[in-house]
Amino acid sequence: MIAVGLATLITAAGYAGSGRMGFELFPSVESDSAYAGIELPVGTPSSNISVVLNRVVDAAKQVVASSGGDQLSQGIFARVNENSIAVEIFLTPADQRPLNTTEVTNMWRQASGEIPGLESISFESDRGGPGNGKGLTIELSHRNIDQLNQAAAELDTAISFFNQVKDVDDGSAAGKQQFDFSMTPEGERLGFTAMSVATQIRNAYYGIEALNLQRGRNEVSVRVRLPESERVSEFSFNSFIVRTDDGTEALLKDVVNIKHGRAYTTIKRRAGRRTMSVTADVTPRSAANNVLTNAQQDLLPQLLKKYPGLSYSFEGRQAEMRDSVFSLVVGLGGALMLIYALLAIPFRSFLQPLIIMISIPFGFVGVILGHLALGYSLSVMTLFGFVALSGVVVNDSLIMIDTVNKQVAAGLSHREAIYQAGIIRFRPILLTTITTFCGLAPMVFETSRSAQFMIPMAVSLGFGILFATFITLILVPNLYMVIEDVKGIFHVGTKSERKDLATV
Repeated sequence: MIAVGLATLITAAGYAGSGRMGFELFPSVESDSAYAGIELPVGTPSSNISVVLNRVVDAAKQVVASSGGDQLSQGIFARVNENSIAVEIFLTPADQRPLNTTEVTNMWRQASGEIPGLESISFESDRGGPGNGKGLTIELSHRNIDQLNQAAAELDTAISFFNQVKDVDDGSAAGKQQFDFSMTPEGERLGFTAMSVATQIRNAYYGIEALNLQRGRNEVSVRVRLPESERVSEFSFNSFIVRTDDGTEALLKDVVNIKHGRAYTTIKRRAGRRTMSVTADVTPRSAANNVLTNAQQDLLPQLLKKYPGLSYSFEGRQAEMRDSVFSLVVGLGGALMLIYALLAIPFRSFLQPLIIMISIPFGFVGVILGHLALGYSLSVMTLFGFVALSGVVVNDSLIMIDTVNKQVAAGLSHREAIYQAGIIRFRPILLTTITTFCGLAPMVFETSRSAQFMIPMAVSLGFGILFATFITLILVPNLYMVIEDVKGIFHVGTKSERKDLATV
């Protein structure tokens, strides 16, 4: 029986670890609105922004009109902030509309189609919920900015080939166009410095304050700069004349090297190194670990080989998941050590508490079976439910072993004591299991959107308790006899205990 139990546990753990069930931080909870966020290059003309905005809004109107109209949507809201566009479809209550938020979002994405010239675009159906955000985030780091941009672009392209991945963003966003200056040897020999040249260009195009005028209670600054006709033409810029302190004049292009470039919209660093984050959504979210595993085995090693000095890390939801699981495991480990110490005191034994501690992991089989039966993926909430289940397993096993010890104290052999304890505790254990599962059943089988966040924890506890019945009534007695057999082999225990073992 112990071999069967171990085989079942290994099978369940192996299936969960294979990635077929998936693992996510928190279950995704749909919101009452579908959201689209669009980023255009910095400096995009307002006319182009209007074209993109109208296209996304028209696609939203098309979806609403073809899927129920007022029965589906309460309105469409759009806002523009410089080069960013946000469009939101406010939906009717979940029990009234014909489609859920995910279906509306997918239809909206298809109706919008491919929009050229965007920095990034993302459609979200769970914005603001506990499980929202990008499904995967890979942070790249390199001291050379150009190589970092190239590596991020290549990783973006490679990840886009996964069928489960969408809305990939390499994290790069070109800023406004600008001119980059560097002093020439000729300019330095003429007496020009970088400061003097920069100051003259700034004063000519931005203006220099000539005087301040007082108008009533207000102060008005008067600035002097080039006429507008000379500030909007690149020809005028190339013909710009700079002067030294002694009155020497020269063309700007003869004094400095001029290159066309772009400013940075954001600069991110970690430990003094420039970083870029490649993000993407994954459908379903629980499959993000599979994508990351494939990337870690194939894509990322190739990038590291191609760009020496490049490093990567999994951030975002993966970092939060890693920290949550680590803290949970540490806390559970400390709790189990405390439980063992507390059990050793009343049992007056260091071996009998091991029976209870060994039986705890077998509750994980019920957790896996429950999630498979109802079609849920694993999450951090699943682990919370397993922690709660551990307390139930400890409680049932504790009472079972205590009953066995009382039967042994009454003069029965260990085998007979286990048999009688199983009969005595069968009804209480069965009633506890049934009543607890029935109490959790309304949450386990709840279909409302507001309950989706807690259902995995209820599934872990409810189905785990069902399997814990078999653990308590079958596995614990077998483990108890194994401990007694080991004690008999090494002659551990009192003379009466060894006599009982000889009888058995």
